[in-house]
Amino acid sequence: MDWLHQVFQKSPEVALFASLALGYLIGQINFGKFQLGGVGGSLLAAVVISQAGVQIDNGVKAVMFAVFIYAVGYDSGPQFFNSLNRKTLREIAMAVFLAVSALVTVVVCARIFGLNKGLAAGLAGGALTQSAIIGTAGDAIARLGLSPGETKALQGDVAVAYAVTYVFGSLGAILVCVNLLPRFMGQSLSDASIEAEKKLAGGAPVAGPGQTSALPMLVGRAFRVRGAAGRTIAEVEMAEQDMIAIERIRRAGKALEPRPDVRLEAGDIVLVVGRREVMVGAASQIGEEVADTDGISVVMQKRRGVFTRRGMNHTTIAAVRATVDRDLRHGVFIHEIQRVGKPLPILPETQLEHGDVITFYGSPQDTKRAVEAAGYELPYTDKTDFIYMGVGIVLGLLIGLIVVDVGGIPLTLGSGGGCLLAGLLFGWMRGKHPMYGVMPPAASQLLKDFGLAAFVAVVGLNSGLQAVVTVKESGLTIFLLGVFVTLFPLLLTMLFGRYVLRYDNAAILAGALSGSRSANPAFGGVLDKAASAVPTVPFAITYALANVLLTLLGPLVVGLV
Repeated sequence: MDWLHQVFQKSPEVALFASLALGYLIGQINFGKFQLGGVGGSLLAAVVISQAGVQIDNGVKAVMFAVFIYAVGYDSGPQFFNSLNRKTLREIAMAVFLAVSALVTVVVCARIFGLNKGLAAGLAGGALTQSAIIGTAGDAIARLGLSPGETKALQGDVAVAYAVTYVFGSLGAILVCVNLLPRFMGQSLSDASIEAEKKLAGGAPVAGPGQTSALPMLVGRAFRVRGAAGRTIAEVEMAEQDMIAIERIRRAGKALEPRPDVRLEAGDIVLVVGRREVMVGAASQIGEEVADTDGISVVMQKRRGVFTRRGMNHTTIAAVRATVDRDLRHGVFIHEIQRVGKPLPILPETQLEHGDVITFYGSPQDTKRAVEAAGYELPYTDKTDFIYMGVGIVLGLLIGLIVVDVGGIPLTLGSGGGCLLAGLLFGWMRGKHPMYGVMPPAASQLLKDFGLAAFVAVVGLNSGLQAVVTVKESGLTIFLLGVFVTLFPLLLTMLFGRYVLRYDNAAILAGALSGSRSANPAFGGVLDKAASAVPTVPFAITYALANVLLTLLGPLVVGLV
């Protein structure tokens, strides 16, 4: 142990990266259907390694948390502000109700059982599986004006209570959203999803990562014209409600430009691209399918665009289609829609919101035209705009320094709340002004994953010795309180959603409830049982709100306990 202590004294960063490596290894271990996860594993590993005696400079902790919380706000910004409207009042009410009920539950439990500020904040972070509370609460504790020893002890208690309650925090959300809620509603998640899709005029299953449908939505076929001879291209396409597009024509061995007024002749070879279900019926009207595609093959492209078109926020796909000029949408098909990284069902009644990422399919010139009309192109780039990011974090840190005295009580957002607010604003501005602030999803995910895991590891390394003592003294009490704080707000919010907000579909309610708790494992279970993207719509709204509301519980708990 002495040699290990000497290594850590000379190079404490060894302990930090060892905690991350070992923590993520532990986090991958399956306990039934549950995994501790990389963040929880890193905290556990750091506490164990800390027994050898190691200290990490608190500046490292501050930097890691700042980049993490900024990235969270940056990703949630567009969806967060878009969610604040009358059409999503149910989702807003559900997210706010859960956050408030969770806050009251934690504060009451803390006062009844005599928990200090650190244990209460850690109880909130673990039982609600909102890891960012560790940072916002720790920052609030540091501003209480306590001695360095007291501050360190309370911050250590935050990490301890988080570690003790986190496991059931994840498991409990899964039990309620995936198992209990469908029984309560008397409707399985898969049946509820089918019912919702039928209500929205039909839908298609969404493939998971690495999966491809054997019957793709969009296909290309070559036909020798027979039945369509004498009709113009526009007439053939309009007969199928523009769900197909003739992209190439070959007549007597020569290529013709497929203008809308070109009249087809018997024997022409045409390349038709469109939705598979429409293509099946169109084939009998055009002619026989042929394998000979020499001279008519065309390269098709998927191009991503961010939907920001003025006057069309919260407009359905059907309404957009009816509004947009036919020449503008000709040859363009929607391949995928994502909101906050989650796929949406491509249904006529699906509402598009500013910030949605739409993947268009068609020829390069057609998809370019569609992207420009929808908003702006989301480039496939791996470069981050560090000027934009740096200014955002600096602004957030400066906001965190502001202290307002209310009735003799100093109130401040702290660095965590400041960076979260700056991230929300800069993420929202990025959606409105796409020429600034590029941050690829992979870069943002790295900031969130590494920032939070490293922050938690530093907390565990610096507080691990005290943590062992606290677990011995009150570990069982904290665990049982964690079970209550996990279940009670969830069950209360489920009843609120069913009887007050009038959710009558189990899949939609499960998506909204898991999002209100920002419970990704639970949402994954909901999607698995639903076998549909229907729960994604309410989840995307409540999840964006919950990321902000639950994160702010840290300083609130510290202030109220």
